[in-house]
Amino acid sequence: MPVDASLLSSLKNIAGRLRIESIRATTASASGHPTTCMSSAELMAALFFADMRFDPKNPRHPEADRLIMSKGHAAPLLYAMWAEAGFIPRERLTDLRLFTSNLEGHPTPRLPFVDVATGSLGQGLGAGVGCALNARRIGSPYRTYVLMGDGETAEGSVWEAAASAHFHQLDSLCGIVDINALGQSRGTELGHDVETYRARWIAFGWHAIVIDGHDLTAVLAALREARATQGKPTIILARTLKGKGVSFTEGLPNWHGKALSQEQMQQALVEIESQMVPETGPPLTIPAPPPARPEAAPGKMAPPQFKLGELVATREAYGTAIAKLGAVDPRVVALDADVKNSTFSDKFEAAHPDRFYQFFIAEQVMVGAAMGLSARGAIPFPSTFAAFLTRAADFIRMAAVGGNNIKLAGSHAGVSIGEDGPSQMALEDFAMTTAQPNFVALYPSDAVCMEKLVGEAAAHHGPVYIRTSRPKTPVIYDNSEEFPIGGLKVVRQSDQDTATVIGAGITLFEALKAYDELKAQGVTIRVIDLYSVQPIDAASLIEAGQQTGRLITVEDHYIVGGLGDAVARAVASAGLTVTRLAVPEIPRSGKPDELVDKFGISARHIVNAVMAK
Repeated sequence: MPVDASLLSSLKNIAGRLRIESIRATTASASGHPTTCMSSAELMAALFFADMRFDPKNPRHPEADRLIMSKGHAAPLLYAMWAEAGFIPRERLTDLRLFTSNLEGHPTPRLPFVDVATGSLGQGLGAGVGCALNARRIGSPYRTYVLMGDGETAEGSVWEAAASAHFHQLDSLCGIVDINALGQSRGTELGHDVETYRARWIAFGWHAIVIDGHDLTAVLAALREARATQGKPTIILARTLKGKGVSFTEGLPNWHGKALSQEQMQQALVEIESQMVPETGPPLTIPAPPPARPEAAPGKMAPPQFKLGELVATREAYGTAIAKLGAVDPRVVALDADVKNSTFSDKFEAAHPDRFYQFFIAEQVMVGAAMGLSARGAIPFPSTFAAFLTRAADFIRMAAVGGNNIKLAGSHAGVSIGEDGPSQMALEDFAMTTAQPNFVALYPSDAVCMEKLVGEAAAHHGPVYIRTSRPKTPVIYDNSEEFPIGGLKVVRQSDQDTATVIGAGITLFEALKAYDELKAQGVTIRVIDLYSVQPIDAASLIEAGQQTGRLITVEDHYIVGGLGDAVARAVASAGLTVTRLAVPEIPRSGKPDELVDKFGISARHIVNAVMAK
C-alpha cells in the first residue's frame, strides 16, 4: 500500500526532533540514555503520530490507545513524544531528572500519560496484558502497545507474558522490540539475529513481523498489519542501530547510559538537522479516540452472614467476599495462578466468569497484568499462595513505585499450613510488602473481619496485601462489626491486665487460649487483634503498653519484618519495648498444631512469655 510522501517527510522530521530533544535533555541532565532513544525514534514517530488514537490534552482518556515504555530508560524519548504532541512544553524537556520535575529518569505515573512505572526491565509486557484485558472488560476498541528493548527479552517474565497474551487471544496487544543489538555492558544475546527472535515469538503463538526499524514505510505497514490481525497478539521485531543518526554513536558500543558533552551535542545536532527534509503537507493530526462511556456506579456490598463460633477459614471467606463485591462493582476483577480452588477465588469465577483471568503457574505476569488492569480503572484481586508471591517481588515493588491500585491476596501463610513443608509456607510476606511505604498490609483473623477488609481494600486507592490462613478459625466478631484500615481490635481487657499480647490470624486464637489458661491462674492479660499491620494504630498500642507494662507479639512469620517489627517501630517513640514470639528458624513438615508449638508461637509459649520475669 503506497504511503503518502508528505506523511513520510513529516514523520522523518518528527523522528529527527525526537532524537534532538532526547540528546538535549540528557546533556542538560548530564545523565540518561540518549542512544537507546535514538534507535527507537522512527518506531515511535510512526506509532504515536500516524497510528495511535489518543487525546493529547487528556492522556488518561479511558478509550485512548495505550503505550507502555517497558524499556523505561528511554524515558527522554517518551517525554519528547508528548512534547511533540503539545502536552509538555518543549522548553521543559531539559528539566529531565531534576528533583523539581516529574520528568524522572524512568517513567512513573506521576505523569498522566504513564500507566505503570517502568525501568525494571521485563515488566512492561505483563502490564500490557492487563491493559488489553481491561479493554475487553469494558468493551473498548482501544489498543495497547509495549515498546521493549532486545536486552530485556532475556527476562523470563517477558515470556510468561507472551504465553499469557496468546492464551487470552489479545489481538489488541502489540509488542515492539527495538533490536539494536547492544546492551549495557556488551552486545545482546542474539545481536541482530532477527530470525531467531521471529521463531521464538511464533513459538509462543504471536503474529511476528520483522522490519527495518528505521524504514518508516516498513514501520507503518507493520502497524497496519498488527491492527488488522485477529485472534492473536502481534510482535513487531525491528532491526535498529543504537545511537542512530549520529556518526560517532551509531551502532557503536560503550555509549549506554552516557550523555553527550556540550561539544558532542552540538556536533550531533548539526548531523541530525542535516537529515531533515522539506515538508509539503499540512501538520499531522492525531486521530481522536471514541467518546468515553461511563461505567456503572458501584453498589454497596452485602453484609456478612456468619454465625458466632462457626468455623470458617479466612481463605474461604475471601472467596465469598470478592464474589459478593464483584456483584455490586463491575470494576472488580480476579486473577489466579492455578490455585483458585485453594484460595477460593473460584467462587468469583463461578459468579463472574468474564472478569476472572487465569495465568496458570506464572505469578509475575499475574501481578503485572493486575498492574495494567488497575491503571485502566479496574480493581484487580490477584491471589495465590503467599509464598509464591515472592516470585513476583520485583513486580510488587514496581506496583508500589507506581502506586498501582492492586489488591494482592496471599493464602497458606506460615507454619500453620502443616504438612506441605517450608517451600509452601510464607514466612516473609509481610517483610516483602510492608517494606514498601505505600502498601497497606492486612491480616484478618476471622471470616467477618475478612469480608469487611475485602470491602475496605477495594475502597482504598493504592496497593494492598491481604494475608489469608489455611486452617479454619471460629467466627468471633458480630456481622455488624467494622474494621477500618489502620485500626485494631481489643478482644480481651481489664483494669488488672499485666501484659498485652498482640496477635493476628491464627496466633490471635493462640493468644485467646493463653488468656484462658492465665485467667485460670489468676493472671489477666490484654489481647489485641492487629488486623491492620500497615498502617498501624500506634496510639492504641502505646496506650496498651503504658497501661499493662508489657507488649508481647506472637506471629506465624519470621521474626524480621513481621508483626513484631511493626509494633516495635510503632511504640519506640514512647520508650516501649516488645517481646517477640515468631518462627525462629527454617521449619519442616508436620501437623499444624505441632508446628505452631515447635516453632514457639503456641499458647504454651505465650503463657511462658507472660509469666517470665
